[in-house]
Amino acid sequence: MRTRILLADDQSLLRSTFRLLIDAEDDLAVIAEAANGQEAVALARTHTPDVIVMDIRMPVMDGLQATEQICGDHALAGTRVLILTTFEIDDYVARAIRAGASGFLGKDVSADGLLSAIRTVATGESLLSPAALKSLISRFLAAPDIGPPRTTDRLSQLTDREREITALVAHGLTNDEIAAHLTISPLTARTHVQRSMTKLGARDRAQLVVIAYQDGLVGQ
Repeated sequence: MRTRILLADDQSLLRSTFRLLIDAEDDLAVIAEAANGQEAVALARTHTPDVIVMDIRMPVMDGLQATEQICGDHALAGTRVLILTTFEIDDYVARAIRAGASGFLGKDVSADGLLSAIRTVATGESLLSPAALKSLISRFLAAPDIGPPRTTDRLSQLTDREREITALVAHGLTNDEIAAHLTISPLTARTHVQRSMTKLGARDRAQLVVIAYQDGLVGQ
């Protein structure tokens, strides 16, 4: 089954270029295009894409506002947003993650890099490197609107193993690295990560890391 992609960018030439690149892949397909954030939200609700490649600076509604609406819509819980923008500044990255985006890339990314990013985000993985993610967390950890709302001792929902693995995720380990560290299979590691995300209401690994820092499972 091909990963279904919505392109949201106000530059039609860029959208056409991305479409040609993506549609040439056997496992990827562009199903719709939006010229602004408002269109992106409407088309997302109509088509429920797997991944939205979203620009930030667009007319009518910008990409960050659109991302917030899409990620806040329970009917689109399976849709991941990949921010792709010319403006790679820390504030935009922080706001994108706060809005619910699963990844953030600059438009100078290579063709292979973009395709790889789409595939990564489609699997529910966070695209930001562990180092970049941690540096951003330190900047907006105390903000009240990051990640799922806090509840009383929400980490108590996790088993001891899930808490251990969530802490390793927060330290930047991949599923393969977690598996090697704990002498378990990568599939088992992935299962524990997915269960932890479900219990804590995290859309992806980025939000799982935020929760781990927010609730003191790991230190800043």
